[in-house]
Amino acid sequence: MKVLIVDDEVIIRTGLSTVINWQELGFELLTPAVSAEEAIARIPIERPNIVLTDIRMTGKSGLELAAEVKKLLPDTEIIILTGYDDFSYTQQAIREGVSDYLLKTSPPQDIIKAAMHAKQRLLNRWATLKQGHIQQSAFRDSLLEQLVIEGILDKQSLTQIPHLLPNLNADHKSFQVFIIAAAGWGEDTIYANSLHFAVQNMVNELLDGETLLRKDYILLVLSQEQAEIELPKIKLEFERIGRKLKCKLFIAAGSVVHELRELRTSYSEASFAFTFKWFAGREGLIAYVDVKDNAGGRTISSQEEEEQLISILKTGNAVELKIWVIETIRAQLVDPAVTPSSFRAYLNSILISGHRWIERVRVLQALEGEEPLPAQLLQPSDDITERPEETLYKHLQSLMDKYQELAAGERVSYIKRAMAYIGNHLDNNLTLQQVAKHVHLNPNHFSEVFKRETGLTYIEFVTRERMRRAMELLSQSPMKISDVARSVGYEDVKYFSQLFKKVSGKTPSEYRTNN
Repeated sequence: MKVLIVDDEVIIRTGLSTVINWQELGFELLTPAVSAEEAIARIPIERPNIVLTDIRMTGKSGLELAAEVKKLLPDTEIIILTGYDDFSYTQQAIREGVSDYLLKTSPPQDIIKAAMHAKQRLLNRWATLKQGHIQQSAFRDSLLEQLVIEGILDKQSLTQIPHLLPNLNADHKSFQVFIIAAAGWGEDTIYANSLHFAVQNMVNELLDGETLLRKDYILLVLSQEQAEIELPKIKLEFERIGRKLKCKLFIAAGSVVHELRELRTSYSEASFAFTFKWFAGREGLIAYVDVKDNAGGRTISSQEEEEQLISILKTGNAVELKIWVIETIRAQLVDPAVTPSSFRAYLNSILISGHRWIERVRVLQALEGEEPLPAQLLQPSDDITERPEETLYKHLQSLMDKYQELAAGERVSYIKRAMAYIGNHLDNNLTLQQVAKHVHLNPNHFSEVFKRETGLTYIEFVTRERMRRAMELLSQSPMKISDVARSVGYEDVKYFSQLFKKVSGKTPSEYRTNN
């Protein structure tokens, strides 16, 4: 797929040509054009599939070029690069059939994303024009799925394999199933899909095998003529793909098998290894042979751990609770025998201990004639291993909040309840409406009363509490500054640092050093 860059500034042409390795991404980079006029003269001959052009140039503009390109090659994808963030240009660009609109200051990964999106749109259109090919591709995917996932290997399937799955021919002596998950282009579905599509393209170019694009991962069946597949070399290729696409790859590998009928076994093994995704930090390669003998770690928290937890919950110190959660989880993960299922069971046992203690407190209060607040029992989460520290901390924080309410011996005022709720959820994007809903008040009335009772607006109070919590974390824990920022509700570390300095007079690093 051919790409043509058009810009009258040599520094931009050179930068776009050299910073991004177009060949590794599956593109052929044509010699950049210095003007729209030169591009228009070359386009009928060189027939680029994607044109990246500046919007303002000497002579014809990028938008005029776009209009000419659409007349010459209607199927061409056009991406506008500009130093002017002007909505009127965007509107005109849309009218001229421009596919994407980026600032020149956009980082390379944004340009890569735009190019890969354009490539995918082109491929989708070409596929639509070739209905017969679509049907064949769908049948091919179905055949691979039946062969690997369902283990179906009938005579009709065997006759189709040489035509639809040529890399799985009978001459190959070894096969291995891999499950590949990619991350790093954003959480939105469109970015995740484009990234997996890009990874699949590079896997097909670099490795001998057959791939199947699933919703959240790529299935790869690797095949080679030799009896053994050298996993270290395969790992290097995956690392190369990750670097080129600026993403993180997690790869789970089944065992090497020597018969097509054994592919289902290799797939089952890869699926088991894939459950260790979180343990690998969502990056790297884990082979079934490395984890198959894991017997599992502890599944029940100790009496000592339960006593420590109860002691901390009684203090109401959220920072101390956060540190305890981090240290407890890290101590559990040191065990080389731990598995996702045993780890989940262990975390759930901690939650059960906390709930059991809260219930005892409620029963004692009931015997003393006090009416306890209704308990909000939390069910152990099935996906607790996705973000274990964050998930466990939030669950236990709710129990701490519940105990503080019970220990007060009376229902606190709704302003105090709101302040407690804010303090226990500083890591969330809390809105005034959410807090008002929590205390069952109209947001406008809540805002007025909150300002009258606290002397601060809602935003001022939340900011003050976040900065106070950040100061505690910086002085009492070894957490990274980026983790501290997220713990108090700021995803943008730069903004957090600026706000922290405005409040405290010091940067987070300076504050930690001096405290």
